[in-house]
Formats: sequence, structure tokens, C-alpha cells
Amino acid sequence: MIGIVDYNAGNIKSVERALDFLGAKYILSKNPADLAKVDRVIFPGDGEAAYAMRELVMTGYDTFLREWAAAKKHLLGICIGAQIIFDKSEEGGSFENGAQSYTQCLGLIPGTIRHFSRLWHERDLDPDDNSRKVPHMGWNDVHYAGSCPILKGVPEGSDFYFVHSYVIQPDDPSVIKGYANYGTMVPSVIQSENVYACQFHPEKSGKAGLQIIKNFVEGDLRC
Repeated sequence: MIGIVDYNAGNIKSVERALDFLGAKYILSKNPADLAKVDRVIFPGDGEAAYAMRELVMTGYDTFLREWAAAKKHLLGICIGAQIIFDKSEEGGSFENGAQSYTQCLGLIPGTIRHFSRLWHERDLDPDDNSRKVPHMGWNDVHYAGSCPILKGVPEGSDFYFVHSYVIQPDDPSVIKGYANYGTMVPSVIQSENVYACQFHPEKSGKAGLQIIKNFVEGDLRC
């Protein structure tokens, strides 16, 4: 049985449709207690990091997800759910007098979420280059940086659908299992032990995306 975290952050229906297509049994709930006995959890979402964290705290899902990950149970974050599993995000923070404040996130994997424009500036890339717009929206191919159970049967270079303005920056690069290029390397598939994440929307990415969901839902996730 799969559990879907419902914390008013959108993107739920497309995940449900993907699971329905795969014939997977699942529970969708705003109450963490309802997911206590599921086998694996999908943590989707669209929107802004500070809002998402407020909703997680209000529902108690912040504690649930930390305890779930600490118990070495399998978790898949999608889009904003892929970002706020890290320590902190520039989204919802501010930059004043040369100092950056952050939205504090779940801290399941060490790392920071950065805005594209700040990364481009630091790497001497032109933020006004018309070939790079924010958000990064549309199809982009993903290349592999290591083996990962959720990528089994998914061809190298497959296209996936992205919509995001902020970029995952893990402290440990070895957790990056797939990446896209968009003016800079965009970590797109993450695995840290039992915690997985996709910056793109696998549930909106056709056959390749459905294979990723199928691998998470049905596959052998032992490394």
C-alpha cells in the first residue's frame, strides 16, 4: 500500500492518476496517522517552500516525514517535495545587506535549495540570456550520475517535464543520481539511502516517468 501526503500543496491529482493507471493501491490523507501502516510514501507538491513548510507543520506531516525517513522507510519526493527534504531553501527567505536568510526545511538530506539566477551569477553566466528563462519549464533530458533503483528500465537521456525556479544543491554530490543541464547542472534524481527525489514531475512525463513511479511503487529498492 502506498501513502500520498496531502498537505494542500497541489499536484495530488496527477499522482493519483498515475497510480490508478498502474493499478497501485494507495491512501491519500491529510492525517499522518492514516499513513502509519503503508509500505512506501509519495511526497508530491507544487508551490512555494515557506508555504509548504507551514502546511506540513500545521498537519503534523513535518514530524511524520522526519520519523519515516529516520526509520529507513522508503520515501519519494516530487518537485517541491524533492526540495524541502533538504535543510533549507532560499525560497521564502530574503537577501539583505549581503546576507541570505532561508526557509528552514525538513533536513532529511543535507543541502540547500538555490535560485537559478543566483547560481548563474556566481558562475559568471548571463542571467539575461534568452535561452535560459526562469522558471525552468518544459521537457529536458536527464543524464545519469550513478545507479539508482527507481531508474531501472529508464533509458539514459530520457526527457522529463520540469517546472521550477530553484535548484537542489546537496552537500554530498554522490546523492545525485541524475541531472539535467539548464545553464548549470540541475540535480534531478536524488537518492540518499531510503529517500528518493525527482525534481521533475514523473507523473507528467509519459512512459519514462511512469516507469520511475512503477519502480518506486513495485520495485526492489535495495541497492
